[in-house]
Amino acid sequence: MNVSLSDEQEFLREAARGALSRFDTVAAAREAGDEGPSALPDLWPTAKEAGWPGLLVRDESGGAGLGVFDAMLVSQEAGRALAGVELLGHVPASLLLDLGGYDKIADIASGDLRAAFAGAQPPSEVEERWTTDPASGLHRAVAPQVDADGTLSGEVSWVPDAPGADVIVVVAVDESGDPVALAVEGAEVEETRRYDLTRSLGHVKLDGVTGTRLDVGREEIERAWYVAQALLAAESVGTVEKVLEISVAYAKERFTFGRPIGSYQAIKHGLVEILRLQEIGRSLLLYAGWAGDSKPDEFALAASAARSAAGNALDYSTREMITVHGGIGATWEHDAPWYYRRAQLSRRLLGGHAGATDRVAGEILAGAAS
Repeated sequence: MNVSLSDEQEFLREAARGALSRFDTVAAAREAGDEGPSALPDLWPTAKEAGWPGLLVRDESGGAGLGVFDAMLVSQEAGRALAGVELLGHVPASLLLDLGGYDKIADIASGDLRAAFAGAQPPSEVEERWTTDPASGLHRAVAPQVDADGTLSGEVSWVPDAPGADVIVVVAVDESGDPVALAVEGAEVEETRRYDLTRSLGHVKLDGVTGTRLDVGREEIERAWYVAQALLAAESVGTVEKVLEISVAYAKERFTFGRPIGSYQAIKHGLVEILRLQEIGRSLLLYAGWAGDSKPDEFALAASAARSAAGNALDYSTREMITVHGGIGATWEHDAPWYYRRAQLSRRLLGGHAGATDRVAGEILAGAAS
């Protein structure tokens, strides 16, 4: 296994970091708290200029023809900046639209049309049905249903980047319970930006809506789900990296009793724990990226493991960031609460941190039983 970055991947990562550094998403989110989402920067033109909408779209379809690893590198940089660029929804959707023969795939690849992914979590040892995130409560919601004529019923809640999307790829189940992917245009989307203003979410209502079936099977549909898991894991690791940088810098410059606070064990141990969790998440992220491009049969497990570890790291690091910064870290005058909010929302999207952990546990138990 070779997990070192190529020169092209190093350039892709540095270019993404440079492009996103031009925007202060956290400051914009703070302002948006008073003025609403319209105050947030529109990062889609930057994504189009950089070619990110077509990262996973094949060359012959007008895309970049790159791999999962490459898309994860861009998402990692988006996570560092808490950038609200609509890749978490667009990239998995573009994969299915390309493989499924969508007739406007060139516009999807260029970013002239933006897509969102209303995915469903594949069955597991814990939940035997295809399910989606519930609008409220602790129990998983059933996936939308599709009739023989392509008419949908149901709703998919908390869909990343659904507001403003030109086409939504909906994963539904047919009469026999098999998964089907459909390209839906014109669905009603209720925008919902709660808790974390840096992330665009929407509830997609599908009753009576018709969609165009994409020519993809269960394997491709499951792959799109785990691509989304890997992208969210990459975002999370990128955020942890930035949180650690900010916290270490503050621990060096903040003095109490004539000493930098970073010299005290309570602070040092917390920062080292962030580093430990970050490196676990980063290692599994590399595994997921490699498996996504070179070992498809291991990708589901690798992406789920990365999502689980990255979620743990993100949760702990953002809590510790507030601790390191003391009183100021708990106020809106500081950026720490925004990182914490991103952590808490990310843990609950796309099947949640628990769903990814259940997937890993199921693989372990199945291996032990065999």
